[in-house]
Amino acid sequence: MLKVAVFNTKPYVEQYFRRANERFGHALTFLEPRLTDKTVDLARGFDGVCIFVNDLADAPILARLKELGVRLIALRCAGFNNVDLEAAEKLGLSVVRVPAYSPYAVAEHTVGLMLALNRRIHRAHQRVREGNFSLDGLMGFDMHGTPAGIIGTGKIGQIVARILHGFGCELYAYDMHPTPACQELGVRYVSLDEIYSRCFIITLHCPLVPQTYHLINAEAIAKMQDCVMLINTSRGALIDTQAVINGLKSQRIGYLGLDVYEEEGDLFFDDLSDQIIQDDVFARLLMFPNVIVTGHQAFFTHNAVSAIAETTLDNVSAFERGQCQNVLTCSLRRKTIEPSST
Repeated sequence: MLKVAVFNTKPYVEQYFRRANERFGHALTFLEPRLTDKTVDLARGFDGVCIFVNDLADAPILARLKELGVRLIALRCAGFNNVDLEAAEKLGLSVVRVPAYSPYAVAEHTVGLMLALNRRIHRAHQRVREGNFSLDGLMGFDMHGTPAGIIGTGKIGQIVARILHGFGCELYAYDMHPTPACQELGVRYVSLDEIYSRCFIITLHCPLVPQTYHLINAEAIAKMQDCVMLINTSRGALIDTQAVINGLKSQRIGYLGLDVYEEEGDLFFDDLSDQIIQDDVFARLLMFPNVIVTGHQAFFTHNAVSAIAETTLDNVSAFERGQCQNVLTCSLRRKTIEPSST
């Protein structure tokens, strides 16, 4: 039995982890605060910490965790851009993650954003509630035959490709490692520049690494078709938000669907409805009628959250047994593991 501090806990996190832990029997302590330099000392006396996408595990925090006796960092997500893996390796800390909880959840939410933006469902819903049944301004387009570009064809990107193939979209993709599953659907792998110039729908499904930081910037947007639809359900910093705002103002971007935001750490997962949002860039985004932002909920299905809890605790149990499982770094064999694509 390992003692694990579960940071950034919401009621649903505790509910699902308690249920899953009936099988594993670890000593879990649920903490509401995010892991930061101000809260790291809450980990004193624990064997491991369990963290999420907006918890911070940079080099100083990892060093402090090591001093406090922590040996394991258990991510309850697939992404790991918030963890300094090099520092963790040097400190002898093991880092594990959940590489695949439910790619269907994220893929389906992605296509949901496309449909809502295309048919202006969010605007139509509000109109009808107000007794306005006019169709002016609600015109959409047939997705059948529309060129769609998928940047990143890991598990989620492949499922998005299958769904869009079902709609009859003309599919293009960019990935350093083309997948046979997509090629069998007729997906054509092309360069990023071709994605930008050919595709009316562009959706991002690549990890956030230094090479993909602000992948969508002013230069990329300038190569896109007028009124392009841009979707991001991966990581917020794949997009230069100010460049995207400029693209919306110039109407180069005609539709924008975001489930992530590069400065979401102080916004998402909390109820701020009685507060004034201090992030002026985010507030500007919300003013556009052709923008839909959801609060990092693409993963949020019963299936996915159940799988996250089960896999996370299974990873903890494997570490307790002296095994490396779903690892990014593993102190048990003191070797960095190359992460698979997500």
